[in-house]
Amino acid sequence: MKFKVDEIASVIRQEIAQYQSEIDVAEVGKVIEVGDGIARVYGLSSAMAGEMLQFENGAIGQVFNLEESSIGAVVLGDYLGLKEGDTVRGTGQLLSVPVGEAMIGRVVDPLGRPMDGKGTIESPHRRPLESDAPGIAERQPVDEPLQTGIKAIDSMIPIGRGQRELIIGDRKTGKTAIGVDTIINQRGTGVICVYVAVGQKESTIAATVEALREHGAMDYTIVVAAGSSDPAPLQYIAPYAGCAMAEYFMYEHGKATLCVYDDLSKQAAAYRQLSLLLRRPPGREAYPGDVFYLHSRLLERSAKLANRYIIVPKAAPAETRIGVDGRVYVGVPGRREAAEALKAMNRPDHEVRVVPGSGGSLTALPVIETLEGEVSAYIPTNVISITDGQIYLEPDLFFAGVRPAINVGISVSRVGGKAQIKAMKKVAGSLRLDLAAFRDLEAFAQLGTDLDAATQRQLDRGRRMVELLKQGQYRPYHVADQVISIFAGTQGMLDDVPLGRVADFEAQLLKHVADHTPELRDELVRTGDLSDALAEKLRATILAFKKGFMAGQG
Repeated sequence: MKFKVDEIASVIRQEIAQYQSEIDVAEVGKVIEVGDGIARVYGLSSAMAGEMLQFENGAIGQVFNLEESSIGAVVLGDYLGLKEGDTVRGTGQLLSVPVGEAMIGRVVDPLGRPMDGKGTIESPHRRPLESDAPGIAERQPVDEPLQTGIKAIDSMIPIGRGQRELIIGDRKTGKTAIGVDTIINQRGTGVICVYVAVGQKESTIAATVEALREHGAMDYTIVVAAGSSDPAPLQYIAPYAGCAMAEYFMYEHGKATLCVYDDLSKQAAAYRQLSLLLRRPPGREAYPGDVFYLHSRLLERSAKLANRYIIVPKAAPAETRIGVDGRVYVGVPGRREAAEALKAMNRPDHEVRVVPGSGGSLTALPVIETLEGEVSAYIPTNVISITDGQIYLEPDLFFAGVRPAINVGISVSRVGGKAQIKAMKKVAGSLRLDLAAFRDLEAFAQLGTDLDAATQRQLDRGRRMVELLKQGQYRPYHVADQVISIFAGTQGMLDDVPLGRVADFEAQLLKHVADHTPELRDELVRTGDLSDALAEKLRATILAFKKGFMAGQG
């Protein structure tokens, strides 16, 4: 056999051209045990906690336990396709998810993979599931309202942008409805919403997505779904994935964001399952000792970020992010420092400007399910201590037709009036205490005791206020309409309206104001305040309408 020299030379040239000096170095381990969504791996001695692993069958894993001779990992995918002896590669990277504008309007799993059949998601941005919460200096006080559109909440338990407000109650008491209505009410406000469904039935998640789509809310919402049939590892990471997706808009674009975690009891149960399988020591109710940290490190990432200030020439483009002195001044003290630095520079052609993309917020509405109203159980007390207040939903009220079934006695917002517009603060200042007193008085009146006229008037007004605060699902109210309704109730203008006609009175009143005196509503929307002059005009309008309404009753 003769060799052709030109062919040999051509092959050698080709091999030299394709030669790569880089060596693919990767740490490889082997599976020594697998089952129920977890795997024990030998050989990855330098793996770090939370690191992403690549299994031989294509599944992704995450390092969970670091032990002396092996590591415990959770399998985020098909663990049934894994077997003893399979190879596992360490990636040297923390587990991350795709984020960005491409995610909006999509239904994805906790790894960011689409579930809605609308094709692949092309996004150049990724964020790690776990990231540090902003420190004290990087935050500013919560003082900007996040309107839920629900009268009972916006008037008595207000939520501010950057707050963590717990929704707690037994199953089937309307917890999800509050979260979904709040998302629907963000339409047109620029708030990016993330709804995280953990451990729910697939049919329930599908119905929620359909409701959001029907009301136009999917235009600004991302749905992260880990259903009840999904493995425990996916249910465990789902809230972190949703939080990472919201954080992108908060940090990179300075936007207000809202995360609804529905619900964290199911996440805690999934975490308990993984911990027990990996033989971590069980504690109270068989939960591992770090179950508090599970939720605190998630909810502490909610914040209202402080503005950042820079000194720039007045002619500088709006997207400028670096100041002429190379410094960034953070928060309110920073604004003063920047002003003083500008004064010292003596440059009238320069100005202090807010850095684009600073000052965003992430508001969290975690949901916790109680058993038989047991608020003092382990997980509920943990999350109550982490959050800035709670909305407690009571089964007795729900089945009595009071919906939303909010128990105003033990529901509270620790931000309070700071998260309300001035008009709402004026009309609803004592509403929560009045309703709590009414509940006590109502229980006392059931004993059949003779009541004096003043007590009877208080009971009658309380009953009408309860009726006024009832609200159907998917019917959020604009804050101006809420102020008008509650103003009519607290000022006693409903006291002689028949109890069964209160809802009808309210609906017709709001239509009457919108049609005949729109300037009153417009002033409320524009100023956010209820001046004495505006209150008098509003009172006269309501009384005039009431006269016609009562005459029509015959």
